[in-house]
Amino acid sequence: MSQPHWIDALAADALPTDDVIGVVVGDRDIAIYTVGDAVYATDNICTHGQARLCDGFLDGHEIECPLHQGKFDVRNGQPTCDPVTESIRSYPVRIDGQRVFLQLD
Repeated sequence: MSQPHWIDALAADALPTDDVIGVVVGDRDIAIYTVGDAVYATDNICTHGQARLCDGFLDGHEIECPLHQGKFDVRNGQPTCDPVTESIRSYPVRIDGQRVFLQLD
């Protein structure tokens, strides 16, 4: 079994406090969220309206799409409210020193 491949995404001091930030890692548009002391990552594009989730509103563990107000749980990418029905992909996050790493495999 191969070791997970972690990709350096951004500096830890660039993380917002209880908010979301969009980053491009390789060829992927990723949303990174902080909720309290936890950090989560998902695809940044809504599965319903093709809007960037980093432009939406983070309320606890839910991100609201700015286009049609559908919501996703940032911990696992599951939809939590209509009109969203399809999940977004979520990714493991690791903070090592002053850097934030994502496992995108």
